[in-house]
Amino acid sequence: MDARTQLPDEKWLFTQIAEGDESAFRKVFHFYMPSFHPMIVQVTKSGSVAEDIIQETFLRLWIHRDKLQEIRNPRAWLLRIAYLQAFTYLRDQTIHLKAVARLAATETNTDDTELFMAFRNTEALVKKAVDELPKQQKTVYRLSRESGYKTGQIAREMGLSEQSVKNTLVRALKSIREYLKKAGHTLLLLFFMIHRY
Repeated sequence: MDARTQLPDEKWLFTQIAEGDESAFRKVFHFYMPSFHPMIVQVTKSGSVAEDIIQETFLRLWIHRDKLQEIRNPRAWLLRIAYLQAFTYLRDQTIHLKAVARLAATETNTDDTELFMAFRNTEALVKKAVDELPKQQKTVYRLSRESGYKTGQIAREMGLSEQSVKNTLVRALKSIREYLKKAGHTLLLLFFMIHRY
């Protein structure tokens, strides 16, 4: 599909979404997903990451649907959100890889090697734990820990109160702790993983 293809009756559909019409939302999502996906894959070099970014983009569309009436070009607005998230992902990956490289550089003996391997294993488990969180907890956790957003920023982004964001983050961290406890990992490593940003 040509990336420039416009959805017929786009403005009317976005007006319907602004009024809470889920069928209009699904129609817009299914129309734009096939054209957005390859563009975001070009940036992230990952199909699964691109899917996550596009889903997050449309989640933001739904959360901020009350503002759609003010947007002159909804498709361009959506694509801008997707690209911004893709570049944020690349920035976070760069920060993360530098941290891993610093840790790897400290490998001077068997103990350091074991610590590094434990770090990598725990990191993978945290990612799995986050993937299994309910949607709102996952979004709050990622905005807080992966994108570095403050509570107030998350509240504005998601249309929630700051207290609701705090409570959601507490529940997310508790779920992650429980997940790692079941996997037999130490709380010290968990603390390091959760607070690394």
